[in-house]
Amino acid sequence: MTGFWMTIYVLVWPLVTLTTLSVIVRAFFKEWRQARKEGRPIV
Repeated sequence: MTGFWMTIYVLVWPLVTLTTLSVIVRAFFKEWRQARKEGRPIV
């Protein structure tokens, strides 16, 4: 039974990482599009 939970634990981390990365990337592109529309640099 311990092996099952260890497998679940190991497989969940890529999902957590992917979710976090996708939120960051979506926010970046939203800000980038808005900055381009307003004609200002993003940095």
